[in-house]
Amino acid sequence: MSVESLGIVGTGLIGASVGLAAREAGVGEIRGWDVNPDALAAASERGALEAAGSLDQAVSDATLVVVAAPVAALPVQVAAVLAATTDGTTVTDVGSTKTPVTRAVSDGRFIGGHPVCGSEAHGAAHATGGLFRGATWFLTPDATTDPERYRRLHGFVASLGAVPVAVDPQAHDRLVALTSHLPHALANVLLNQAGSSRIDGHEPLAAAGGSLRDMTRVAGANPRIWVDIFLDNAEALAAALADHRRRIEQVEQALAAGDAGFLARWIGEASDNRRRMLADAYEQPGTLQRLRVHVPDRPGVLAGITQALGAERINIEDFELQHLSRERGGTLTLLVGGEEDAERARAILEAQGYHVVISPVLE
Repeated sequence: MSVESLGIVGTGLIGASVGLAAREAGVGEIRGWDVNPDALAAASERGALEAAGSLDQAVSDATLVVVAAPVAALPVQVAAVLAATTDGTTVTDVGSTKTPVTRAVSDGRFIGGHPVCGSEAHGAAHATGGLFRGATWFLTPDATTDPERYRRLHGFVASLGAVPVAVDPQAHDRLVALTSHLPHALANVLLNQAGSSRIDGHEPLAAAGGSLRDMTRVAGANPRIWVDIFLDNAEALAAALADHRRRIEQVEQALAAGDAGFLARWIGEASDNRRRMLADAYEQPGTLQRLRVHVPDRPGVLAGITQALGAERINIEDFELQHLSRERGGTLTLLVGGEEDAERARAILEAQGYHVVISPVLE
């Protein structure tokens, strides 16, 4: 059974992206509603959905309804959708936590969900139909879930380009506490530590290097969203923080004891784990080469670099730009597969006047 019509409740970045992706997947009728009329208008202007005048209008007769409200509002919004629809409608959500909403909603028509994607941006203006391509999309069916409903939702998620994965709600929350919520919390801690310190009159943030920038990319993310996420998943996040504290204490003990062996094993273990993580993102992570290129702040620089490498059929696996200032420009980091292509890329860029430093992504 396919999704003939889709209802979307909550039209921010994720909700609007669901609408755009569903349009690309061939879903004809997509109606949406949001408590914020400006957000709804923005999603409608993007072509993600047809704006409805009320929640009931958005979800009535829909084959599937996706609730994309903030996590604190999910139980109430999901209950409202279930009350406004009939047995022919399947309801899911896209919240970052799953235990609270699945405990609050006891209806076999509801199957919790969470696409593991997004960006630092928010709002329908930044929505894109490609947001879910290749992303894990967790689903939380239980013993009351009708197999046909789950098959429909599973197929819809796959049609958006995501990879549906079934998971227990509590296991989901422990998993994202470690892989998402803990990194956000630690990024805030680290940046606040650097921002509140002065060392012999020097401002640490003014001397920030690439490592601090890399580790704090998600710091300061939208507090309207992240306060609710932290509190909704407080138990699992607190447990992850406690385990993190124990591991920090092990490093402190090794430093106090001058235990070089522990530190070497600790770094080696991190290298192995990073290799395992990258293996899911890249076909051959061991061959990846990192090219760091200093670039000026002027229009057309990035386009010129990518076009020059593309003309020589050098595939850029990934890239990141770290902007320093208008005067100093920034550092462009390119990931290229294989030493031969990396050296070819260096020769092309150095011929254009750029300075390039190559290093392997994995030692």
